[in-house]
Amino acid sequence: MKDNDFDENHLVLGLDYGVKKMGMALGNTLIDTARPFDILPMNNGQPADWDNLLGIIVSWQIDTVIVGLPLNMDGTDSMLSKRAHKFARRLAHRLLEQKLAVAVLLFDERLTSREARAMAWEHGLISDERDPIDDLSACLLLMTYLANPNHAQDISQQAQDKIQENRK
Repeated sequence: MKDNDFDENHLVLGLDYGVKKMGMALGNTLIDTARPFDILPMNNGQPADWDNLLGIIVSWQIDTVIVGLPLNMDGTDSMLSKRAHKFARRLAHRLLEQKLAVAVLLFDERLTSREARAMAWEHGLISDERDPIDDLSACLLLMTYLANPNHAQDISQQAQDKIQENRK
């Protein structure tokens, strides 16, 4: 997504990637808002139901998917960030296979879960340490992206280039 695209209304889906579950949030680029949406079950880092995820993208007419990249505090890749990167590439590939023009971007999500949990406690949204906050984390990820869109890494273009390369 380019800077001038923010002058138009685009729906954005934020994904707080996880191995067991993935938080989802919906955002709007015109008014720079985001809200928690749902928590998607994951099966060892992949959606338990890919059709459900793709259906959400289609039914909500999502223009851009932001996948949280859980980097180490020093900015280096973690084991989980490598898996998030792989998930983002697979998602971009599946979207291309279905001929859906949806950008898939990676965005640094360091500390979103910690911040989401603190906010949830403060506002009484959770009452137990084990209560899920993945959708709140996705919301924080999306709000940070909306404020700093130039810090995202476009995965969908890489997927498109790879498909073109394989056709040669």
